[in-house]
Amino acid sequence: MIRTLAVENYRSLRKLIVPLDRLNVVTGANGSGKSSLYRALRLLADAGQGGAVTALAREGGLPSAVWAGDKKQEPAGLRLGFAGDEFGYAVDFGVPQSSGAQPGGGPSMFALDPEIKRECTWAGPVLRTAALLCDRAGPAVRTRTADGGWHRSQGIRPYDSMLSEFADPQLAPDLLRLRELIRSWRFYDHVRTDAEAPARAARVGTRTPVLAHDGADLAAALQTIRETGDDEALDAAVDAAFPGSRVRIADNGGRFEIQLHQRGLRRPLGPAELSDGTLRYLLWTAALLTPRPPALLVLNEPETSLHPDLLRPLADLILTAAKDTQVVLVTHAQDLADAIAEGARRHRTDVNSIELLKELGQTQVAGRDSLLDEPLWYWPKR
Repeated sequence: MIRTLAVENYRSLRKLIVPLDRLNVVTGANGSGKSSLYRALRLLADAGQGGAVTALAREGGLPSAVWAGDKKQEPAGLRLGFAGDEFGYAVDFGVPQSSGAQPGGGPSMFALDPEIKRECTWAGPVLRTAALLCDRAGPAVRTRTADGGWHRSQGIRPYDSMLSEFADPQLAPDLLRLRELIRSWRFYDHVRTDAEAPARAARVGTRTPVLAHDGADLAAALQTIRETGDDEALDAAVDAAFPGSRVRIADNGGRFEIQLHQRGLRRPLGPAELSDGTLRYLLWTAALLTPRPPALLVLNEPETSLHPDLLRPLADLILTAAKDTQVVLVTHAQDLADAIAEGARRHRTDVNSIELLKELGQTQVAGRDSLLDEPLWYWPKR
């Protein structure tokens, strides 16, 4: 489980070190930095796929992504990291030394690509020299040997992550385990529910323990929960939101389609007839009752387009998911946060409430009086 998330110089997150627990609820006013925190987690996940540099380039490169505060304090780069019970990881992105050149001469067209200046993994929750497992400084990467020594440094291109290039079961087994841990993280953002949404179309059905990010395989995911997951929890979640209703999956020649049977209606409602809020709730039901829980599940504003009456059933679903996976919820809805807090008290579980606020262009954690209130964290030096 991730215990600490650290971000420096990313958008409004000038210097942010946040403690995490099993269930984390991030709230705050508009513009306080909630979306930036969510995107920072996405960038860390992209690092596990070898795509963080590309993701930053899509944002306009470092000039667009770094903190835009006082130019006298303009940061040299962007740093992301996390630490947990078993592993820690940090990466430092910086401006390229030069724009490079094309083979035929002339400046490179990839000027938006930042370079990875420093990258480290370590054992345990705090970076220490003795705990380093893999260490990258510029183009040089060294990995820890079984006897505590170091393998000879190897070269790496400035835009590649050692997570993608050196995660070898023989050379760096710990790095491989860390990469697979990061790749297991799951993110759900504003899933479409409009008339042309993928979730409304009939799709070929195969066993689907993990709902796709666009929700296209919703029917198959719900049927998978019914057959191999917690079908009682599925029925209870639907009944809590729509009393007397049940979800059934119609099989039309191998193509699956949702049918919602509601009390008082003589026929079930098909996917094209469901309201945006109803469809969205069913999407969250499939995501949160997954038979294959990830190491980390991150939800960004799941309350969007939901009727207020659905927030309490959604809160119960989130609390259920947190029994099997670490959850980070980013929400604008205080009613949802309150419903989760109430449900947690009822079930005698803990919620890590993180309220963000912005002061002088910098995102801060509300209620934090001094640096002593932050988790212990060290960045690797360039």
